[in-house]
Amino acid sequence: MNPVIGCDSPIGRLQIALQGEGVARLRLPGAGPALPERAPEGLLEHRVLAQLETYFADARAAFDLPLVETGTRFQRRVWARLRQIPVGASLGYGELANELETGARAVGNACRANPWPILVPCHRVLSANGLGGYAGAVDGERMEIKRWLLRHEGLL
Repeated sequence: MNPVIGCDSPIGRLQIALQGEGVARLRLPGAGPALPERAPEGLLEHRVLAQLETYFADARAAFDLPLVETGTRFQRRVWARLRQIPVGASLGYGELANELETGARAVGNACRANPWPILVPCHRVLSANGLGGYAGAVDGERMEIKRWLLRHEGLL
């Protein structure tokens, strides 16, 4: 199992799985039973925690972390585009789909599969008539997290 470190945040306890010299996954609160954690040891672990802490203090802070490449070629295209959405801005699922010459549902599925929520800001993608979903949910705790992130970034 990859080493997992924890991070307390305003949205709850985040768990970050590391692999080699990159972030393999960021787990949101409520994403299943908590994984066993260890204290941060290396430079990457401290860098991840410092950047998350900075972001939660100031939404304008940018993430500059190595991510472990995963997903399909299409998912990687979507995730790369998500990383280009600046703080305080949003895109619609349809708008993003048009840019990538695909369907809005395919974009939504790629957002749902995003292994690095917050770091790769899928919360900045909205539906044509509302917030859309977040991390596979359309209500409950995950949608509250999306609302919090959007408020934090000045979008709500």
